[in-house]
Amino acid sequence: MFNIIVQAAIFILGTLAIVLVAKKNKWGFVAGFFSQPFWIITSYKNQQWGVFLVSIIYTFSWAFGIYEWFYKDKKEAVKITNNS
Repeated sequence: MFNIIVQAAIFILGTLAIVLVAKKNKWGFVAGFFSQPFWIITSYKNQQWGVFLVSIIYTFSWAFGIYEWFYKDKKEAVKITNNS
């Protein structure tokens, strides 16, 4: 049962992430980020070390996307406002 839940989460969150990112929607990065624990769990459990390592890299990539879309503009706007 656990494996079915993990696979469903990978399917739903992974598909949602790709569709949203393709539509230039910042929430795709959040969906992708939240899919990563499921990738990491299933790859570790099945000893798929290449997928495991790529999942770690993807986690950082999704986190960077979240930073870029949610925080970077606000941080730069504060900097511009403080310099004025």
